[in-house]
Amino acid sequence: MSLQAREFFAALCLPFPDNTVVGNTYYATPVPGAPLRLRIDFTKTIHADTYGGLRLTVLHADRGEIDAVALSFIDHGTFHRRDEANNTPATSARYGTFDKHHRPGQPPWEGAVTTGLRDAVEQYTAVWFPGAWTTPTPSRAAGRTAHQTPAPLTIHKGGRAR
Repeated sequence: MSLQAREFFAALCLPFPDNTVVGNTYYATPVPGAPLRLRIDFTKTIHADTYGGLRLTVLHADRGEIDAVALSFIDHGTFHRRDEANNTPATSARYGTFDKHHRPGQPPWEGAVTTGLRDAVEQYTAVWFPGAWTTPTPSRAAGRTAHQTPAPLTIHKGGRAR
C-alpha cells in the first residue's frame, strides 16, 4: 500500500525546484550545478510498516553519503494533535507514528502537522545548502524579533544613596 509520499513531501512545502519523488523517497538538488544532493526517506520503527520520522541525507555526486540526520515525528509534534484527539497514550506504539494502514480516501499520515518538520528541514538544509531555501517562513519571522526590556528601577528605602 502506498504511503502517498509525493503528497506528504508536497505538504512540507520544500522550496527546491529541482526535485523528484521515487517510491517513498524525495530527492532534490537544492543548489543547481552543485555536487551535493538531498535525499529524504521515512524512518521505520521496530514495528512492521510503521514510520516514526524522516531521515535527511546529504549525498555527494562522487563521494556518496556525506551526512545524515533523523527527525522524529514525536520531537517535531507532527502527530501531537491527532494523538491527543484520539487519546493515544505516549506509551503506545502508534503514538507519533503512522503506518501503511489508513482510512479509505485518506493518506496514511492523516492528521500530520508538518510545520515543525519543515522548520527542522530548513535548519538542516541551511547548513549544507546555504541560500537554497528560497521561501521565507512568515510565521517564524515575526516571532524572532528581539525586544529590549528596560532595567528595573532601584528603590532605596531609608538610607543614604551615594
